[in-house]
Amino acid sequence: MESIGYVEVGEGAEARSIATIRREGAAPGIFWLGGYRSDMTGSKAMALDALGAEKGLAVTRLDYSGHGQSGGAFLDGTISRWLEEALAVFALTTGPQVVVGSSMGGWLALLLAREMKRQGSDRVKALVLIAPAVDMTEELMLGQFTKKEKKALKETGMILQPSDYSDQPYPITARLIEDGRKHLMFGKGIDVGAPVTILQGGRDPDVPRDHALKLVQHLLTDPVTFTLVPDGDHRLSREQDLELLQAAVARELTVPPEQLVLEL
Repeated sequence: MESIGYVEVGEGAEARSIATIRREGAAPGIFWLGGYRSDMTGSKAMALDALGAEKGLAVTRLDYSGHGQSGGAFLDGTISRWLEEALAVFALTTGPQVVVGSSMGGWLALLLAREMKRQGSDRVKALVLIAPAVDMTEELMLGQFTKKEKKALKETGMILQPSDYSDQPYPITARLIEDGRKHLMFGKGIDVGAPVTILQGGRDPDVPRDHALKLVQHLLTDPVTFTLVPDGDHRLSREQDLELLQAAVARELTVPPEQLVLEL
């Protein structure tokens, strides 16, 4: 097991220590972005680490602030903060990277790739997204709230929602919802400058297949591969799901370099 390292992100009151685990290896590397309330030791992250070990490739994982081994309070978390952290850790990598994002991490992966393209970088070789929760704060959170929940969010700044994945309810803050509006992607074409693979469970109650298909409709200029797992849930963490993920990432690792040229 690799040792955990820390990256300092932000200044003053915004400073926080971001925990990372980096497997040394060759490029293209694998860069993992987990979901809301998940950490870098989950089954999908470990499956990718095993793939990196098998092929001698670099693998980079991180815990967002307020998650896992990282500092910072979860209730201070926003898409802006977590994206800033992802970009800071990505800057530690070298060479092309296949960025893999699950759920909220799928949204962050798209935002990271778009920002790297804006900077003129071609280091995002490809994206592999698992049940990508694009615009989740607006569409999958606020858009699904009851009138009572919306009222509570306005009055108290936070609501608690039961979770199928934890004994503890998920806190959702008004700050998270409001900040998410700065990063909404739907409504206009999404151009990240890299091939995109989407793995989607057909029985996902959290990020429905229609939501993933909506993303496909917005990817107007990049090659897209969409794989539906008819009996798959949101996590897609069964043995066969993990093998599917590893195969999808392995395919992107072997795309010829001449297909990576971006027209900037």
